[in-house]
Amino acid sequence: MLIIGCILAVVVGLTLGMIGSGGTILTVPILVYIMAVEPVLATTYSLFAIGITSMVGGIRGIIKQEADLNKVLSFGLPSLIVVFLTRSFILPLVPDVIHIAGYAIPQNTALMLLFSCVMIASSLSMIFASRQDVVIRDVNLHAPVVLVIAQGALVGLVTGLVGAGGGFLIIPALVNFYHLPMRRAVATSLIIITINSAFGLIGDTEKFVEFDWNLLLSYTASTLVGIFIGFYFAEKVTNQFLKSAFGYLILVLGIYIILKETVLSY
Repeated sequence: MLIIGCILAVVVGLTLGMIGSGGTILTVPILVYIMAVEPVLATTYSLFAIGITSMVGGIRGIIKQEADLNKVLSFGLPSLIVVFLTRSFILPLVPDVIHIAGYAIPQNTALMLLFSCVMIASSLSMIFASRQDVVIRDVNLHAPVVLVIAQGALVGLVTGLVGAGGGFLIIPALVNFYHLPMRRAVATSLIIITINSAFGLIGDTEKFVEFDWNLLLSYTASTLVGIFIGFYFAEKVTNQFLKSAFGYLILVLGIYIILKETVLSY
């Protein structure tokens, strides 16, 4: 299954390179269902693989002067603080079995159900956004500080809990909120994802001894191949089509995870 997982990892990198988001949200399901990684550890693997891949893409964006470093600071700082706090203090407090309304839900099942909800919300956001013909202006807008902090913190919480880089939240904020062109938003998003992933890993250092490095490095190398393929095709495919197609893919996967963890598990 390692080969299949690595092939799918190329797709993950492809989405990162083309739209700066979405790829991270596919990593945990691939690791859990294809490569048989335990869900909580899979979120740490995701932070490592996507962090490395996004870092390469972010460096490319800086070199090509496409990244907006001011937005990285204002949006990314609150995000990375919440990521670190979530991985270090909140996630360890989650019990092995969660009791809700008389039901005993294992932590792994609860994590995957939460992840599926994030996937479905992300997919609907992409699908609806792809139907809007929005003209993006290369303008730097001064947003309210409280709103910037709140958005960054939300991204950090999602990253910390489910191991997703939060690009599906970052990109809409940068495009619609700051009016950044898509290419600048992608480069900026990759840098923020890199920082979030790094701080998430700092909060998970005790898990490093559990790493299957052969699996993790193979997956990471595959995503790196994918991101460069994504950069190549980014200018050849319309953003509206890509967002719509990827949105429907994530929607199907999110629904599958819910069924897998509930109906199909019995």
